[in-house]
Amino acid sequence: MTHEGDTVNDRDAADAVNGGATVNGGDGDGDAVSDGRTGTGGNGPGRAAPAIRVVIADDERLVRMGLRVVIDAEPDLTVVGEAADGAEVVPLVRELLPDVVLMDVRMPGINGIRATEQLVGGMAEPPRILVVTTFEHDDHVYDALRAGAAGFLLKRARAEEMVQAVRLVARGDSLLFPAAVRELALRHGADRRREAEADQGPIGRLTEREGQVLRLMATGLNNGEIARQLVVSQETVKTHVGSVLAKLGARDRTQAVIAAYESGFVLPR
Repeated sequence: MTHEGDTVNDRDAADAVNGGATVNGGDGDGDAVSDGRTGTGGNGPGRAAPAIRVVIADDERLVRMGLRVVIDAEPDLTVVGEAADGAEVVPLVRELLPDVVLMDVRMPGINGIRATEQLVGGMAEPPRILVVTTFEHDDHVYDALRAGAAGFLLKRARAEEMVQAVRLVARGDSLLFPAAVRELALRHGADRRREAEADQGPIGRLTEREGQVLRLMATGLNNGEIARQLVVSQETVKTHVGSVLAKLGARDRTQAVIAAYESGFVLPR
């Protein structure tokens, strides 16, 4: 376990996370989608925003070093701590209170899924968690998203994609790749959909317009794109998104989309 101020000697370690491949695999479904929530902001004109504080959790030291090199190279980002497994990262995050956690989904002992559950369920204001994985269709990713992760990132992502992902989730957005979520929902959501067929629960409380918004959210559209599709203002869409999240008891947009798939309200194609 390391804290802010620890040095990294091997600057070439960035190659471990900078394989040159795109996050979305070039399938056109890689746009991140916004929850419509605002970040901390409030600094006023001429005042620099505080750096986004990041904790890295990965059992591979070289990967942690590479992630640190990439993140610390950005003036608005800073790594404040590292952990080698879930047992380390949970108390570390509770101590340091970072804005974002980069969480390897496959760690020995307490894995990224269990650590995410403990942080999201056990903190009044949990950090935004980005699950880091080697494979886009990693079975563990779906469970991590259900546990409360704000999105996922491939280890082979380019450096600029990685830092942009951290900024996105720090300001309250969700990094959601619809094609991957559809595939994971198809593989893991069948039993839950069958259980939900008779009673859609919270989904059934959505208005017709809220249902339309949720379906468009599941396709990966952001608020501006939904507004154009429905010929309404972005503020109206933002209101509908907020209502959808509240009725579904969803922490963010990712959770709402997963609920839509699992209830059968939206079917993977």
